[in-house]
Parts: sequence; C-alpha cells; structure tokens
Amino acid sequence: MGRIRPTYIKRVSIELVNKYPEIFTEDFENNKALVSSLTDVSSVVMRNRIAGYITRYRSQVEL
Repeated sequence: MGRIRPTYIKRVSIELVNKYPEIFTEDFENNKALVSSLTDVSSVVMRNRIAGYITRYRSQVEL
C-alpha cells in the first residue's frame, strides 16, 4: 500500500499543474526546481513532497 498524502500537498500540486501545465514533466529533479522557484515553500521536505506528487500526478494523467 502507498502512503496517503495530506490534502494541502495535493491541493497545491494540482493548482500548480493546472496553472503551469506545460512546464511540469515526469522528471522529479526538474519539478523540484520549478516548485522551489514558483512557490514560497520554506521547508525542503514540503517542497520535495509537492514535487513528488506532481511527478506522480503527471505520470497518472498521461496514461
């Protein structure tokens, strides 16, 4: 079974993907840099969780 992510991580991630659909890809490192530049998330752990969810979300949506 997978981990359950908090709602705020999902909400921020989906908002970012909907706002900037062309720049996010299935590459975690690229998404991590984009989340860092587009948001004011101060925590590295939170940035990584948001970028990880975006990566998973993009791979799920493209199927």
